Amino acid sequence: MTTKELLDNYYKGLAQKQGWDEFISDDFKFVGGDMTKTDPIVGKEAYKGIIKRFSQLFNTMKVKQAIIEGDAACVIATYSYSFPNGKIMNGDVAEIWRIKNGKLDALTIFFDTLTFQLNTK
Repeated sequence: MTTKELLDNYYKGLAQKQGWDEFISDDFKFVGGDMTKTDPIVGKEAYKGIIKRFSQLFNTMKVKQAIIEGDAACVIATYSYSFPNGKIMNGDVAEIWRIKNGKLDALTIFFDTLTFQLNTK
């Protein structure tokens, strides 16, 4: 699969909240949510736990833009959130991907962590 096909399939599954994980490598590396912690969380199962918690907060998501160069990509995705405090809002997330051996192998995300933290307390 090409990088574009991997990402298209991943985001299709993520939007449906199922089937996204088959495109993730077993030793997947994730950085995000707390930029003071730059060591990656490693492993497909660990990332599945992160997405399980995150998918409880977002209603819909769509890719706004993707820039792909070989085995690397930057995706801007828009998520609509329903927070536990009752607030509903949209937010963009910059998602930096690395592909290895035909799988999504690493992801670093950037987003407005303060707004997210204030609304998830």
